[in-house]
Amino acid sequence: MLIDNIRLFQTITEKGSLVAAGREVGLSATTVSERLAALEAHYGVVLFNRTTRSLSLTDEGRTLLSGAKLVLGEIDDLEMRIRHGAETLSGSIRVSAPIDIGRSIVSGVISSFTAEHPAISIELLLSDGYVDIVGQGFDLALRFGTVTDSSLRTRNLGHFRRIVCAAPSYIAAHGTPQTPADLTQHNCLIMRFGATLDNVWRFGTDKKPQTVTVRGNKIVNDGSLVRQWALEGHGIVLKSELDVAPDLDAGRLIALLEAFSFPANPLQMMFPPGRAQPRRVQALADALSRVMKIKEMR
Repeated sequence: MLIDNIRLFQTITEKGSLVAAGREVGLSATTVSERLAALEAHYGVVLFNRTTRSLSLTDEGRTLLSGAKLVLGEIDDLEMRIRHGAETLSGSIRVSAPIDIGRSIVSGVISSFTAEHPAISIELLLSDGYVDIVGQGFDLALRFGTVTDSSLRTRNLGHFRRIVCAAPSYIAAHGTPQTPADLTQHNCLIMRFGATLDNVWRFGTDKKPQTVTVRGNKIVNDGSLVRQWALEGHGIVLKSELDVAPDLDAGRLIALLEAFSFPANPLQMMFPPGRAQPRRVQALADALSRVMKIKEMR
């Protein structure tokens, strides 16, 4: 029963509420609440901070979640190996990725991976904002830039430039910026990453950087939508080469200010703290690494 309650606790954290967790596993909210209370009584701690609108993990809850994912994953993996052989990979994996590369790259890797390993199920959540890997129960997450949480384990997937670009129709109507400072006279389409507004664009080198604060008439927290606005000629964007390489190759977007490009940005794969990843997570991480390595070499 303890293992079942731990598994239910994991579902609560993933779904964000007792009602949603109950709906997922076919239990009433009352039963879910009673089993959560039993689990908290077993450990003698409070696992969630509760308000009328939300749940958030306590420090003890985060510790249990981190260990639960490993223990439950090993139990599932052991059961499948006994039933179907030692070489079978099985179980569930929760993945977080930025919207654009999630749709264009990660989704394809997942399709190939699940075709090769049909006993594995993968839940992919796309977001360009901050994600709490432990609190939201992710097995791995992809994000650009330097990871500030030193408790997370990371794996570098390569370095990729961010490119200033616009559609030919925008350039024809508004001209081509010759220096970064010229961007202040243009309509720039701006991304929001969680609470951070990406309106300070960097140019130059690490030793001699140059920043420009841009502005425009559209702000969005969806990388795919800001790219679409650029393709429609609404303004200038700053996007990863992973997102816009096909558009640049096809001439749908034109790269601008190439002589002022800032050094490439790392793409990181992040894992929760703890012991080594389950075999299925390691296998998916290896598949993602192989694809990103090919992308980096192009």
